[in-house]
Amino acid sequence: MGIQTAEFISSPVPLGTAAPVFQKTFSSSKKVKRAVLELSALGVYEAALNGRRIGQFVLAPGWTSYRKRLQYQTYDVTELIRQDNTLTVGVGNGWCVGRLAWNGHSHFWSDETALIASLTLEYTDGSHEEIRTDSSWLSAPGAVLFSELYDGETYDARIQPSDWKPVKIFPFSKDVLIPQEGEEIREIEELKPVELIHTPKGETVIDFGENIAGYVRFKVKGNAGEAAELSHAEVLDKNGNFYTENLRSAKQKIRYICAGGEEIYQPHYTFQGFRYIRLDQWPGEVNLEDFTAVVICSDMKRTGFFECSNEKVNQLYRNVIRSQKGNFIDVPTDCPQRDERLGWTGDAQVFIQTATYNYDVRRFFRKWLHDLKADQFADGRVPYVIPAVLETDDSAADSGIKDDGEKNSSGWADAAVICPWQLYLAYGDKSFLAEQFESMKAHVDWIRQSGDNEFLWNTGFHFGDWLAIDCEEGERVGPTDVGLIATAYYAYSTSLFVKAGKVLGSDMTEYEELYKKIRREFNHQYVKGGKLTSDTQTAYVVALSFDLVDGPEAFAERLAQLLRENGNKLKTGFIGTAYLMTVLSKYGYDDIAYSLLLQEEFPSWLFSVNQGATTIWEHWDSLRPDGSMWSTSMNSFNHYSYGAVAAWMYSVMGGINPVESAPGYRHVLLRPVADPRIQFVNTSLETRYGIIKSSWKRNADGKVTYRFTVPEGSTATIVLGGKEEEADPGEYVYTL
Repeated sequence: MGIQTAEFISSPVPLGTAAPVFQKTFSSSKKVKRAVLELSALGVYEAALNGRRIGQFVLAPGWTSYRKRLQYQTYDVTELIRQDNTLTVGVGNGWCVGRLAWNGHSHFWSDETALIASLTLEYTDGSHEEIRTDSSWLSAPGAVLFSELYDGETYDARIQPSDWKPVKIFPFSKDVLIPQEGEEIREIEELKPVELIHTPKGETVIDFGENIAGYVRFKVKGNAGEAAELSHAEVLDKNGNFYTENLRSAKQKIRYICAGGEEIYQPHYTFQGFRYIRLDQWPGEVNLEDFTAVVICSDMKRTGFFECSNEKVNQLYRNVIRSQKGNFIDVPTDCPQRDERLGWTGDAQVFIQTATYNYDVRRFFRKWLHDLKADQFADGRVPYVIPAVLETDDSAADSGIKDDGEKNSSGWADAAVICPWQLYLAYGDKSFLAEQFESMKAHVDWIRQSGDNEFLWNTGFHFGDWLAIDCEEGERVGPTDVGLIATAYYAYSTSLFVKAGKVLGSDMTEYEELYKKIRREFNHQYVKGGKLTSDTQTAYVVALSFDLVDGPEAFAERLAQLLRENGNKLKTGFIGTAYLMTVLSKYGYDDIAYSLLLQEEFPSWLFSVNQGATTIWEHWDSLRPDGSMWSTSMNSFNHYSYGAVAAWMYSVMGGINPVESAPGYRHVLLRPVADPRIQFVNTSLETRYGIIKSSWKRNADGKVTYRFTVPEGSTATIVLGGKEEEADPGEYVYTL
């Protein structure tokens, strides 16, 4: 019994761009004790039983590497069963069939949408009945005439499915079916408009006040055949007009054709990244009360909270949270708006520590890492994005990415090792390491044999310090030697792999020796005359963060000097920024780290806040003070990578740190660092043992009062004023 006994079914006739609806009618003459529906699709589905929607999962069954892993969902539908029943499921293209990435490719996993379902009825007399997808089901074109994730949806409310025809059996392996692993995507928040704008071009624009991922629910009243058409955008241009050039080919357009009378609609099989909508067509007068922005996100539990006396820093923190919500839609994507929205491994690994503070991401990342393992090449290489959809040479060329076919960039592929380790530290769950151990090993082994020197990673294409401030004009890769960065990551991943193996009880002698030789070779190749061969901020950041140099204090002082010489401004990109602040604090340069955080001139985190950002930008200058844009081709305003700074906010400003020897906050290091430019900080983190709290406040006499809460089941080391104290569960107050 169950979904494995069902068949995949598809529409019997070509539907063009319309989304099919599948239907099965059945009777239930006996009294039902329990009714359970198992359901999945090639595409994204919405299901209803007797006219009532089943479940709250948006864009079900989510996004996986479908030909290797396809999730199915289980719903208890007992309360929906009647004597005569109609089960209806609509299926849109979604990630499985629709177009993905910037090259116009589609049908990555299937040429057409398909459905598989099994409804098990358990009767009170002990008997069972199963209604499963087979050739007895019917299908008809639905009211969704067009649906694509990037381009939006067209819906004709006049259409009621009527021309029902028998389905066809669709050949697709059931061996890939797995129970739901990740969090369901849900509607988690609603926003009302804050302003109706009439732009200089004469456009009618509605501002929802925040840049989000989701869609608009609207009420419309029009004659049959009249249309409402909405376009979506993140920003207005320097003249105050609606701006969509950064969407590239993504249309993000909703078209609704009225049936007559007052109607309420929201999209079924798509979502948009936006703050603003433009009413390209609208029957009647515009009433802001008729519009609601619906935020969607994987349904993760919020665990971390932060606030301080500086409201601009608080806005930055809120922007980090919004960007995580906007990009944690079943897969950790780079952005939610343009023709990309892919699970970039580099973005995921630089942000994962922050992600574990903000939310409980255990299920979310476990599912994604299983796809990483599934899509990893047999020789150990890790694709740039997971699920892997950039496996053709032209997709790399179209993006401006140079590619030699290896698809294994440092800092990106290393997600295979870094992400499981960070999850282990945050949650104390060895299964993250056990499940990914072979994947971790394969990654390290591939680097080891990929070049002519097994202790350097100096071959192949690397993104390097992507989008660094110190890039040459027209370049996207910073000047830091990509071989230096790659070898640093090689050493780091090897060291984490050794730690993971030891946690699991494996003999890691071979890889311990490998790590020592990589470290030695790094120093031989990239350290000359007491400096790094790349005398850049990012070079020092990775060398110090990954503990690769002897006498690190001198290198830390050189990093501090570079920052001071640049007016306490960073020059780092995706890689350097992720570790910059924690490295400064690690070596006692908290004052410089605070200066970077509080810096308001470009480039800085607060520069975007001053520009009105409500999410994290892809570029430090995505929107310039004069209103011009950095570029049109690659300019997302919802891109969480630089939000990695929030990990420093939690761990240094708030002082909440995991301890490697007792992970999951079984033991916590409480070591807040106060700065005279901040008057108070309040931080909390919910762990498996309870809520850890750490706060401090500057008093009128200049002294600082620190307050800590250590929950039951945890212990702590409290470090203040250079002194350490071991703490059992309880409340602690100090004034220094």
